[in-house]
Amino acid sequence: MTDNPATHANGARRRPTIKDVAAAAGVSRGTVSRVLNGGHWVSPEARVAVEAAIESTGYSANHHARSLVTGRSNSIAFLLTEPQHLLFEDPNFSILLRGTAHELARRRMPLLLMVAGTRDEQRNVVDYVASGHVDGVLLISSHVGSTVVKSLHEQGIPTIACGIPIGFEHTVGYVAADDFAGARTMVRHLRERGRSRIATITGPMDTPGGRLRLDGYRAELGDDYDETLVAHGDYTRDGGTAAMAELLERRPDLDAVFVASDLMAAGALVTLRGAGRSVPGDVAVGGFDDAGLAAALEPPLTTMHQPFDRISAEMVRLLLGVIDGDAPAAVTVPASLVVRSST
Repeated sequence: MTDNPATHANGARRRPTIKDVAAAAGVSRGTVSRVLNGGHWVSPEARVAVEAAIESTGYSANHHARSLVTGRSNSIAFLLTEPQHLLFEDPNFSILLRGTAHELARRRMPLLLMVAGTRDEQRNVVDYVASGHVDGVLLISSHVGSTVVKSLHEQGIPTIACGIPIGFEHTVGYVAADDFAGARTMVRHLRERGRSRIATITGPMDTPGGRLRLDGYRAELGDDYDETLVAHGDYTRDGGTAAMAELLERRPDLDAVFVASDLMAAGALVTLRGAGRSVPGDVAVGGFDDAGLAAALEPPLTTMHQPFDRISAEMVRLLLGVIDGDAPAAVTVPASLVVRSST
């Protein structure tokens, strides 16, 4: 009977070590260490062998001991700068959280969730991060004028934003859907459906999505752009409900509406239903996100699909690169039209 290298002489199970992993993988302890610290200068074959050995032995890295040597915490923060209830109300945030957690789990790195909607909360979070408790920040939902991006940048904390960090586009890396082109695509689709009085409910004007989706809407309409067909929302269901009511009062002749988020579109549908307007018979409705909510609405919502899995993966990739010393980089991914019954 072969002895289990992770078993004491008395038969008790002990914590597996790097030596056990190296023996199981048939490589040196140095190779195992390099895999655990990012995989630099390791062949693909050796990496696969080490990862399989880690799985089979049940090895778990001693992150505290490693941090004493590397000066790193080996953890990442997911920082949402919105009120706490939006983490549960807006499906975009939970999908991004799940995606980034999955990507980091593949690298055996924990993800710390931080929600900071008020200035005091944001100041506390920045102080915590600056104390070295995490190696970098995935910044979700940045706003123009927010001190968070400025503070993270000034303190040299590796940061990647989800969406363009307006004012810091050239100094902080980011991953963003193509909001401008996506909005143009949706408006073009509504026009091709024969709609001529196309309204829009925007996102907040201090966010990149709010600004760029409005810019795309305006560009696609060209000379047909009409300020009376624009109402401003806040990316919440209630905001969509109120903005749709405002549009119907101001322009009861509208025959389509492009809503800058699916959550706001859900509220707009409630208002239209209450006003006796059929969708899409009287008013065609298009959204933006496709995070799961759109397909469950009645009628199912035509929307622009954001590839959240890819966005999550790219954010983690870019952040780990910045932590390792790479220059900040930006990735823009296309949004694609998903046609359902609402148009």
